[in-house]
Amino acid sequence: MDKTEKLFDMASNYCDDEDYESGLKYYDKILKLEPYNIYALLDKGVTLQNMNLLQRAIKCYDLVLQLHPNNILALINKGSVLHTMKKFTLAISYYDLALQIDRFHPMALSYKGLSLLELGKLNDALVFFKKALSIDKHYDVANIGKKTVLSIMSKN
Repeated sequence: MDKTEKLFDMASNYCDDEDYESGLKYYDKILKLEPYNIYALLDKGVTLQNMNLLQRAIKCYDLVLQLHPNNILALINKGSVLHTMKKFTLAISYYDLALQIDRFHPMALSYKGLSLLELGKLNDALVFFKKALSIDKHYDVANIGKKTVLSIMSKN
């Protein structure tokens, strides 16, 4: 196991234990060795997102997208940060970019459904949750989203 792999293991272990501060230090060590390590940048972004440091997370995803504009995880993750910031329409634009790359990506479909749900577009959200479930019938986000939409619709 090389030094970078050891650092990834340490970062991952800390993050698994929800010690994000320590995990972040290890991602920074990786990035000192390899400033353009896509996996470290993505994982650092997720860690920052978990710490609710949303602007810093976006910077990580933007750097990944500068290096690899079609990185589907960076697109989806940036969309999820924007969703958290209640910028639902902008979030959808990133999910759409991801879906242009892979129109059958369950996470992109489900997350787009969540943003549509937040915008009150229940029928559209339901379509995306169902499409995600047609690809992965056990995908929790899509299952919960679908149940939420159906519950709201049954009350109207």
